Amino acid sequence: MTSKRQQQQQRGKDGETRALEAQPLLRQRSREIQPFGTIVEYPLSLDAKKRAPSIQVLNQILADTLVLRDLYKKHHWQVSGPTFYPLHLLFDKHFKEQTALIDLLGERVQTLGGVAVAMAHDVAEMTKVERPPSGREQVPAQLSRLLDAHEVILAETREAVRITTENRDDGTADLLMSDVLRTNEMQVWFLSEHLVDTPLVRAT
Repeated sequence: MTSKRQQQQQRGKDGETRALEAQPLLRQRSREIQPFGTIVEYPLSLDAKKRAPSIQVLNQILADTLVLRDLYKKHHWQVSGPTFYPLHLLFDKHFKEQTALIDLLGERVQTLGGVAVAMAHDVAEMTKVERPPSGREQVPAQLSRLLDAHEVILAETREAVRITTENRDDGTADLLMSDVLRTNEMQVWFLSEHLVDTPLVRAT
């Protein structure tokens, strides 16, 4: 059987056959070393039976956060009207904050020995967030759609805090409360205030 090095051999100017050590080994694939839904053992002093529910709820929150993150970018690009500029900036700020949460959630899944959901087709199958239209929507609909997505994630997060606290998975519970819950609550406040029907110039 020929080795990969032998396969990359070429003849030099002097006719001598040499292996090209700088040749990248391209188009490689491998079998899965850990299927989705399985757990590897780390010395975490936390039983796999207690880590499994944490991984499950984290992956659901992660999938929905990935969709919410992308929804923010969609509206950042497509927002229109008199509030275009402030909302354009606000949506991008929230997008970046959700991106930071995504990294924390994904890394927590891996820390617990699980496999973090990552690819768009897997996320689309898992998410509980309503799918938006491909085209542009009016600003009130954009804001309401974002708020609905936040509510899905907040409900999941509160339930996940309960589960992880009961299982003594303190690290996950802390991440969910300190980062996911508070960030989403703050963003809900900022969005909601844009839907208050109040006069701009003359008080009534």
